[in-house]
Amino acid sequence: MEKNENRKFVELEWVCPNCDGRNKGSKKTCENCGAPQPDNVKFQRASDEKIVADEKNIEAAKAGADIHCGFCGTRNPGNAVTCSQCGGDLKEGKARQAGQILQAAPPPLKAVICTNCGAENLGSARMCKECGAPIKQAEAVAPPPLPALAQVPATPASAPKKKVNGWIFAAIGAFFLICCVAAVMLFAIPSKSVKGTVTNLQWQTSVPVQEIQAVNYSNERGNPPSDAYDLSCRTDSQEVCEEKTVDQGNGFAEVVKECHTESEQYCNYTVDEWKTIQTYTLDGNDNYPVYENPSLSGDQRAGSATESLTVIFSIPDGQETYSPGSISEFQQFEIGSVWTLKMNAMGGVMSVEK
Repeated sequence: MEKNENRKFVELEWVCPNCDGRNKGSKKTCENCGAPQPDNVKFQRASDEKIVADEKNIEAAKAGADIHCGFCGTRNPGNAVTCSQCGGDLKEGKARQAGQILQAAPPPLKAVICTNCGAENLGSARMCKECGAPIKQAEAVAPPPLPALAQVPATPASAPKKKVNGWIFAAIGAFFLICCVAAVMLFAIPSKSVKGTVTNLQWQTSVPVQEIQAVNYSNERGNPPSDAYDLSCRTDSQEVCEEKTVDQGNGFAEVVKECHTESEQYCNYTVDEWKTIQTYTLDGNDNYPVYENPSLSGDQRAGSATESLTVIFSIPDGQETYSPGSISEFQQFEIGSVWTLKMNAMGGVMSVEK
């Protein structure tokens, strides 16, 4: 954490529990109703915060956490000895909590409406410019109307915004639910059954031949494989910094920069891997697929064999194809045998049964 003579501070704010008035952090009593700030009311970041430039405020920010008098509760500067209100010894007082990292406030609204008189105020205003009532940031002015072609009916000022958002999310959720149900009905649920006669069978088998080959890798992040060779690695480091806003307990927060170094290793290396150099295929039109048995040299091997299986049916409306999931299932289909095909709404064959 960097700390030097050029320390940076921002002024916080607090909300009066008596009248909901928002006050600058340096104010010890509410600007709206005059009530003193209780020791349990916390400071928070202002949406319009700026780096403090006034030397007097900077010195106040450096003075440490304020102290609430143990006799009358008045908030006093951290370097004070006696209470400014009752003269009591501040050794009996309670220092405010400090050191917490404060989260940023939401961005200020462009305008807010005074709930007391209805006047429009700047989004950063703490008190109404017309009647002096405290301003709550949550109450925003409705946005200007959209162009005629895209205009949306205005929401009444009294309608809770959360309910509108809830309806929108509910509508979106309902739309996706309907889409999912429609997809299931179209593709996953049989809609009709037809009789089909097996008119042809087709199979194709593939056997890959693999060979150990040297494969080069460049700029691979992390540790190389244990069997890598021709190895060269480098470490890239960079300083990563983050600004944090730390409550000073006196109505101000210090903006501090925390930095750390992040390192990442990158390597160039070679590893020996099995690579397919040739694939042997066979095909036929019966129930018994066969696989090529290629001749292999000492540094070669046969990879995992695969097969493609297709049954062709004649149905009243033309032809349909079906792909069995295993060779044992494929071998059940004899030319001329009749099966029941269960089909989805899109005309695809979902399953077959005798």
